[in-house]
Amino acid sequence: MWESESGSVAGRDYDSEILSSNIHGVKTNGFELKDHSWYVASDIPSDLLIQVGNYTFYLHKYPLLSRSGRMNRIIYDSKEGDVNRIEMNDIPGGSDAFELAAKFCYGIAVDLTATNISGLRCAAEYLEMTEDLEEGNLVFKTEAFLSYVVLSSWRDSILVLKGCEHLSPWAENLQIVRRCSESIAWKACANPRGIKWAYTGKPISHMSSPKWNEIKQESSPSRNQQVPSDWWFEDVSMLRIDHFVRVITAIKVKGMRFELIGAAIMQYGVKWLPGLTKDDGTEDEINNPRDGYSSSWKGGFHMIISGNKEEPQNVEIKEQRMMVESLISIIPPQKDGVSCSFLLRLLRIANMLKVAPALITELEKRVGMQLEQANLVDLLIPSYNRSETLYDVDLVQRVLEHFLVQEQTDQLASPSRQPFTDNHGFETTPRDTVTNAKIRVAKLVDSYLTEVSRDRNLSLAKFQVIAEALPESARTCDDGLYRAVDSYLKAHPTLSEHERKRLCRVMDCQKLSIDACMHAAQNERLPLRIVVQVLFSEQIKISNAIANNTIKESTESSYHQPMITPRKALLEGTPQSFQEGWSAAKKDINTLKFDLESMKAKYLELQTDMENLQRQFDKMSKQKQTSAWSSGWKKLGSKLSKMTTENQEIGPHQVSSTHVDQIRKAPRRWRNSIS
Repeated sequence: MWESESGSVAGRDYDSEILSSNIHGVKTNGFELKDHSWYVASDIPSDLLIQVGNYTFYLHKYPLLSRSGRMNRIIYDSKEGDVNRIEMNDIPGGSDAFELAAKFCYGIAVDLTATNISGLRCAAEYLEMTEDLEEGNLVFKTEAFLSYVVLSSWRDSILVLKGCEHLSPWAENLQIVRRCSESIAWKACANPRGIKWAYTGKPISHMSSPKWNEIKQESSPSRNQQVPSDWWFEDVSMLRIDHFVRVITAIKVKGMRFELIGAAIMQYGVKWLPGLTKDDGTEDEINNPRDGYSSSWKGGFHMIISGNKEEPQNVEIKEQRMMVESLISIIPPQKDGVSCSFLLRLLRIANMLKVAPALITELEKRVGMQLEQANLVDLLIPSYNRSETLYDVDLVQRVLEHFLVQEQTDQLASPSRQPFTDNHGFETTPRDTVTNAKIRVAKLVDSYLTEVSRDRNLSLAKFQVIAEALPESARTCDDGLYRAVDSYLKAHPTLSEHERKRLCRVMDCQKLSIDACMHAAQNERLPLRIVVQVLFSEQIKISNAIANNTIKESTESSYHQPMITPRKALLEGTPQSFQEGWSAAKKDINTLKFDLESMKAKYLELQTDMENLQRQFDKMSKQKQTSAWSSGWKKLGSKLSKMTTENQEIGPHQVSSTHVDQIRKAPRRWRNSIS
């Protein structure tokens, strides 16, 4: 469909002959350059001086008037009479393009190449060198070279598009950018087996700038050489960001796979944004994030963060911001279009450069879609807005919310989707994939909390929000969460007892491993209630283990295996470190039991004293109420004394047995009445 690179060379030779004309208005042997001044080697003195930038051209009017409509208007429509000096500082392509156009007007042969055709085409349009003045004028010749030579060549299309960077808006209005972008897109989407044009094929260079003189000059690759699917990445990544966006947009329209588009975007970002590389000091930024403002960004970012607000740096900031915004806008919408690490590093740079909030929100949603692929280093994004915390904890909270929303969406869509086979050959349902993603995210969040908890400015509320964001089913073991809680307690020793209890509620003591329980039982920073819960849950686990071991041994006894006591078997199968830890924990349990019994004994003593005081109070209150009965008690006492004197007069031998019984019964009834 397209010609090879050798065809491009032949086309240039053909057009070079076309641009040489024998119709001269002025005989000349060529142009001579002397100290930024061009002179025509001719016997006729020049009658027109044209200033283009820093260069001065001493020319003749007739050759220019015969082929340039603009020169005709300037000279003949001028109100100043005879015009001998003209300034053209706004001509596209500058002095180089005007030099070629002037030579064409004089009939001097001009060699068209991919590096000068874009500027010469725009200059011809600026000078209005159309067919109305002369057949085969410069506009026609340059347009033919673009259409038949440049657009058929991969390398020339890249070079012409690269040359259009300083020709705006002329290159856009003349459709040079659009045609080159579509030509590149068609060739990039072609079958690699049918490629017959040369391409760079260089390995990715993260830190070096592109050098166009390093492009290979050989023709097409050999038939036996296999062309990789990413063969076009390096060449396309040399373009300016706006032209790169045009090419990627055209490639999307042609139906390129989104994985390849995402890979091309990542390579472009790594090439032009040094902060996206992993060897730029980001690991040092974790330990000292405030220093990361100036030390972790190399290349173009080093001048931006240096602190001086000079105009060149402000322009560079705008260019970097535009590049980041453009890359965000062309990322494929599919989940795995680009890696999560690339998204997080791009998000880090976007926050630093203060990119538009809408694009940052979109980037956070993309990170939330594939948060299970993230790593801790990329998630530790500093707070570039100089907030209280060293790391941007609010950003991570928003990303977690987007992840949970995406997870709920996947769960709702999972019943209608069929199972698939994973990389290990096992059949997996979408619901299992969502569960595994939550487990990986839970581990990532626990590690993140462990790191950010060392910041003394991190509030307890923010820590709790992130720790409790994921459901309980996301964590099968709370060891990571316990490690984060312990790290927070260590960094915040002034927490009250209530705040420590509130902090410890984020973890489940029953989900701690044996090692974590051993550590928690001896952790003085934890509240006593949490320690008791840990010991109690561990005792239950050990009891269940003993019971299960007993059942197992009873089952094995049917096979005539020797009987071993469950406790002995458990101790033999338990590591020595755990046995020592459990003995220490058992001592703590006995100490707590002794303290509990002492408290019970003190409580009983206090209860007995309380009852005695209550009885004394009741007696005092009854004495006040029984004052009205005092006369009755006196009569009863006189009667008893009278009966005693009668007994003495009668004598002991004269009293009948009945009377004695009455006397004995009377005191008994009295005692019963006052008891």
